[in-house]
Amino acid sequence: MPFVRIDALRADAERLDALGRAVHDALGEVIGFPPDDRFQVLVSHDGTSSTLRYDDYLGVHRDDDIVFVAITMRSGRSPEQKKALYRRIAELGCTYAGTEPRNMFVTLTENESIDWSFGNGVAQYAS
Repeated sequence: MPFVRIDALRADAERLDALGRAVHDALGEVIGFPPDDRFQVLVSHDGTSSTLRYDDYLGVHRDDDIVFVAITMRSGRSPEQKKALYRRIAELGCTYAGTEPRNMFVTLTENESIDWSFGNGVAQYAS
């Protein structure tokens, strides 16, 4: 785990894959998740039947290359680790997918071990 959802406007399969790799690699580098710990939902919105809405909140000018990244993982990371993760996602999103850092909108939701089942109806992390 973590569980990642990435939403982007008019992204083809190659760009979605690049964005997924950027987030996955950043999580591995900064937080230490293993390479085979990948659970992602990658969604492209066509801008008509499904779309994304955004403004220039906090003075950050965004455009149609905006990418929403929602990460859910167990709690326990320091504020410094979280800040480093946001930076690294923005860097790799630019390197891998050409997405400007200003367009990488990241949210992080934390939960506890009991909040996860990886299949078979079992809470694998529950003690």
